[in-house]
Amino acid sequence: MLDPVIAFFERIFHAIGRGIGMVISFILWPFVAVGRWFQGRNWLIRAPIIILLLLLIFGYGQFLWVAERWVNWDPDYPAQYDVNAGTVGEPVDASDPNSCVPSQIVQVTRDLIDFNVNQNTWIPSHPLSKAGFFGIDWKNTPFMDNKAAFQLGINTVIRRTTIELADRLGRVRGTSQINQNLQDAKQAMSYNEDAWWLTFSPPFIQPSTAERHRTAIEALDTFNTEMADCKGEFDARTDNLLQFLERVTGDIGSTSDILRSRMEASDLGWFDPRADDRFWFTYGQLYAYYGILIATESDFSDIFDDRRIGSVWNVARDQLRQALDMTPFIISNGNEASWIMPSHLATMGFYLLRVRSNLVEMRDILDR
Repeated sequence: MLDPVIAFFERIFHAIGRGIGMVISFILWPFVAVGRWFQGRNWLIRAPIIILLLLLIFGYGQFLWVAERWVNWDPDYPAQYDVNAGTVGEPVDASDPNSCVPSQIVQVTRDLIDFNVNQNTWIPSHPLSKAGFFGIDWKNTPFMDNKAAFQLGINTVIRRTTIELADRLGRVRGTSQINQNLQDAKQAMSYNEDAWWLTFSPPFIQPSTAERHRTAIEALDTFNTEMADCKGEFDARTDNLLQFLERVTGDIGSTSDILRSRMEASDLGWFDPRADDRFWFTYGQLYAYYGILIATESDFSDIFDDRRIGSVWNVARDQLRQALDMTPFIISNGNEASWIMPSHLATMGFYLLRVRSNLVEMRDILDR
């Protein structure tokens, strides 16, 4: 009775085994063919190929190490700053008119640049990041792009802040001369985000993005030294704070729209290759704005106290910090009603809108 059944299953398993073998043979055939070709060559051909393969193995190993290793990432990094130092530009001590309070916004901006290009490798400029995965951009794959997206999110905030510092905050009522150090920092941060030191077009050698960003660190350090020596200008007025909050609100609104567009374009859940870079770009932006806005509270402390926006800001600050606790291992862009594949983009978008609504309320209070 059982013999026909056993024979039937034996035929099925035999067919499955043959099918698996054929698939494996098809996958391995190119490698076997290349191996046979390689064995038939002399060492004048073999040696360069071996050297090239070793360089590729070493290069991708190094790229894997720097692209997946996040150094000194800390959502609570703003705790290191003295937010009670006083309004920027005021004397630290009334008895010493030659020692003034430096800008916390400038300091946080400087430290975020240092975090991106000195404490960590700047991934967007890495040649293997630019080369992609067999010609496919890393951002179109599920691999190796999370840290790059996070760094680019931070860089977007740094660019916005250096523009505001040079064009408005670091000069008196927009009529005085632009501070050259802030202008240098602004220009350095406007540099191409993925520049490597070699290029295929003249002059073939150029400053890398990380190198240009390091010049911005030097410029911001020099400006804050001027502020500490009571020789710099920082216009901590209500209208400047209002405009800065408007710019931040606009940036967050734009990022929220990017998340919404991706959610509408796909609901593949864990299999959406673009969801992770959208998520980590947003995370990097919030990570940077968390420190910048805490520094803003310090630099504009008189206005925060006078206009009584501290309570609204405290809510926004807590919401920013809560958003930074969201670090899923795999980013999912599923349907919002899904119970298997969640929508991490929707959750991050919810945090964005909460923060944005509180910033809008702060802006409205300042505009009264």
